Amino acid sequence: MNMNESTNLTIMTDLYELTMMQGYYRYGKTNQRVVFDLFYRTNPFGGAYAIAAGLEQAIDYIRNLHFSESDIEYLRSLAIFDDDFLDYLRTFRFTGDIDAIPEGTVVFPMEPLLRISASIMEAQLVEPALLTIINHQTLIATKAARVVHAAKGDAVMEFGLRRAQGPEAGTLGARAAVIGGCVGTSNVLTGKLYGALPKGTHAHSWVMSFDSQLEAFRAYAKLFPDMCILLVDTYDTLRSGVPDAIKVFQEMRDAGIKSKTYGIRLDSGDLAYLSIEARKMLDEAGFPDAIISASSDLDEFVIRDLKHQGAQISLWGVGTRLITADGNPSLGGVYKMAAEENAAGEMIPKIKLSNNLEKITNPGIKQVLRIYDKETGYLRGDLITLDDEMFDEKNELTIFHPVNTWKHMTFAGGSYRLRKLLVPVFRGGECVYTCPSLMEIRDICAKEQETLYPETRRTMNPQDVPVDLSVKLWTLKNEMLHQYGKEQR
Repeated sequence: MNMNESTNLTIMTDLYELTMMQGYYRYGKTNQRVVFDLFYRTNPFGGAYAIAAGLEQAIDYIRNLHFSESDIEYLRSLAIFDDDFLDYLRTFRFTGDIDAIPEGTVVFPMEPLLRISASIMEAQLVEPALLTIINHQTLIATKAARVVHAAKGDAVMEFGLRRAQGPEAGTLGARAAVIGGCVGTSNVLTGKLYGALPKGTHAHSWVMSFDSQLEAFRAYAKLFPDMCILLVDTYDTLRSGVPDAIKVFQEMRDAGIKSKTYGIRLDSGDLAYLSIEARKMLDEAGFPDAIISASSDLDEFVIRDLKHQGAQISLWGVGTRLITADGNPSLGGVYKMAAEENAAGEMIPKIKLSNNLEKITNPGIKQVLRIYDKETGYLRGDLITLDDEMFDEKNELTIFHPVNTWKHMTFAGGSYRLRKLLVPVFRGGECVYTCPSLMEIRDICAKEQETLYPETRRTMNPQDVPVDLSVKLWTLKNEMLHQYGKEQR
């Protein structure tokens, strides 16, 4: 089930897409075929990789693509579109092909996350929506993966709904956070729509609404004995909060109540010191299996430092800095033409030039090959190729840096394994891809990250994974650059 399954987002596009479409319509380009790539240029958060996410919502958007009568009447009211063009929009549907890298996959800069092959009208219209869907969820999934990695096996919960930039960002952001490795979310709607596990404790207001903290804890334990996590910092964490929680745990034990999950939550103060002292108190009272959870403006850096300081926390509730992608507000994904149909019906490669090296695009219809070490299973690098290229794992393979070509690696035949990352999603406007469940994607993401060397997963100053061009694509790109360079002289 999708948050927007009944919502028509067709005119959630930039105005210039529609004005260009009218221009294409007027100049007879309506059915001209093009190929666009959706990719990003720089890894977010100073990391060495990102986590692909948002494909399920992109699929639902494409499936629902159509202009309603109210859409057309609104466009007519702008007084910039011709009647015959508006009539054309009445029967508009997506009829093209889309290939994509599946959600949960580790990805790198310049790799096509989506490849759209369609009429120029269709490919142009979908640009903004696809970008906002993929940019947002990929960014949040990547942040979550970093936070989960910093927790070193401890469970991480997504707690960010109230700080998200709106309801949809909170709900789909929670979905992306689960893809990145969170065990669940506080957002109940995300649980309903996507099968994420909704979890939570209680607020300070619960404690404050009773005559005493102990009374509040007893009431909560009576209501929820199987998930009794008590928030202990409303008044004084170590002098009253933890001691009152221990009293309740002892009363539950004396009454023969065996809680599946019980413990305390810290939401303020020096989390390292408080958790260490609370652990001592809980252990001495005979509750060594009591959970100590923590929240309070956490992120991968704070969690890393708390772990280094010996914090006795095994469940982390991460909210604001996760759901808002603190430190990197946008993925910066872009959508660029890679090929165009000529008058003879042939698809010819296209390239965008720029004085900024990183903004020069890779031309042609492309595929991404992932190279794994056959013995260890580690990811050794990615190779962006032209889609029609064939490679035999039995043969020696050399990859080289696309700019600093002296940087190269050679893999002996039989020592590596190749995997195509782009898979068919739409063919002729029909979806041919079955989306895994959210928890299946989460498992995929975890396994993907296990293929990365530890140096690549470092929180700071990680080792980049090489993403190179095949000889054929590198040659095509450089020939086009030299040709355009001659034409500009």
